[in-house]
Amino acid sequence: MSQWITICKLEDILPETGICALIGKEHVAVFRPYDTNELYAISNIDPFANASVLSRGIIAEHENELWVASPLKKQRFRLKDGYCLENENYSVAHYEVKVDNEDFVQIKSN
Repeated sequence: MSQWITICKLEDILPETGICALIGKEHVAVFRPYDTNELYAISNIDPFANASVLSRGIIAEHENELWVASPLKKQRFRLKDGYCLENENYSVAHYEVKVDNEDFVQIKSN
């Protein structure tokens, strides 16, 4: 059964950065690309390096989509769905994320 898990306050995520949250046994990267309530959540595990690092990647725009480049090998993952630009076989999971009425960031667990 899925449920919404509170991970932090919105103000804890600086604009144009990401953070990592542990949801059960899953490492989830949460990104705030702008100074708004717009958030994205994908797996934090870089499948090319098998390391929990994507939350430390660089957020960039490419072909009108937002991506994060892995800090290790620079492969790009689309924030809206985890699709890997360089090799779709290495795409990562994405998660529903929202800000509740009290400005808490929540991720929907699977």
